[in-house]
Amino acid sequence: MELSADYLREKLRRDLEAEHVEVEDTTFNRCATSFRVLVVSAKFEGKPLLQRHRLVNECLAEELPHIHAFEQKTLTPEQWTQEWRKCGTQA
Repeated sequence: MELSADYLREKLRRDLEAEHVEVEDTTFNRCATSFRVLVVSAKFEGKPLLQRHRLVNECLAEELPHIHAFEQKTLTPEQWTQEWRKCGTQA
């Protein structure tokens, strides 16, 4: 398995039915061992942060053992809209 930001983005989008996914390879030399992700999904509705993170971790269960650092932010579509309004632009 070859890890990449594109691979993780597509898997998260598909498996979590996400309406928005951002994945950044934060490794200094972009060697795909450290990632920061933002996932916006209706599957997170009514779930506390820990359960949301567990959904992401379950989705990437095969990949996480090969990743050294993983930072995630999980939002519902409503939360994403509120953040977007605060910033004035959508990332």
